Amino acid sequence: QMDLCIEAFGTSKQKRALNSRRMNAVGNDIVSTAVTKAAANVIDAKGVTALIQDVAQDDVQNISVFLPPCDEGADKPENVYKFEDILSPAEYEALRVPAAVFVNISAEEITKKTEDKSHCSFVLEELKFLPADERKRDHKARCLWFLDTLIKFSYLRVIKKKHPMGPACPHVISKKLMKNFTSLTYNNGSVQNLISASMKAKITAYVIALALHINNFQTDLTVLQNDLRLQESRMLDIAKAMRLKISKAKGLPGLENDSNHKLGTLSLPLPVPKAAGSQRKRKKMN
Repeated sequence: QMDLCIEAFGTSKQKRALNSRRMNAVGNDIVSTAVTKAAANVIDAKGVTALIQDVAQDDVQNISVFLPPCDEGADKPENVYKFEDILSPAEYEALRVPAAVFVNISAEEITKKTEDKSHCSFVLEELKFLPADERKRDHKARCLWFLDTLIKFSYLRVIKKKHPMGPACPHVISKKLMKNFTSLTYNNGSVQNLISASMKAKITAYVIALALHINNFQTDLTVLQNDLRLQESRMLDIAKAMRLKISKAKGLPGLENDSNHKLGTLSLPLPVPKAAGSQRKRKKMN
């Protein structure tokens, strides 16, 4: 009705503005129709299944961006993903105090923590096998405490607190989590820290790397996958991107012993990365 009034009684300026708005609306409709038609043509040409596979392949390739620094020319497995790239000396030192609760933990305390599910399954199992040597025991306790914290951090979505892991978490570790494992996003007029899908993949890669150092470069990926609440396919994509050799094994007693668990082994020489397309072809042939 307003447009009709402008057409009948409006000034020349108002009529020009009305014509301009109508032309823009027509132009937008044309563009929208063209985009829709182009998308339909792509879907018709490639098929929905092929498009989904393309997206999945891009996703696997993008994982490599979030892996720990990798030395492909390393002479030892421990040098492929260096420990210092997972925890700096200052961060490692900061873990001495919070990890002390693990150093002298008793079998009864481990049983209680298992019942309470206060820590992830990987950590609870490894606490049963702390070395007798004082230095090695302290080292493993620090690694387990950080790994447990990293997994719990991955459960968060939007970080609203300055110290999301509580007062027991050292400041330098909180800073590391926020800086290295969150993305900045703008929402409702403010900047927030978000654990996006890509950051979840990065956390997973660092958890795997640390677990490899803890377990002499072979670790149960299925246990870590369950702790991280991931699908097996996602976990294996990340493990393969990290150049691990995947094999099957029975789970540890009490940890789904009936099912086939996937083991990830870091050994030299590193496997040559394989294209996702060739992997799909081999699967079809089998």
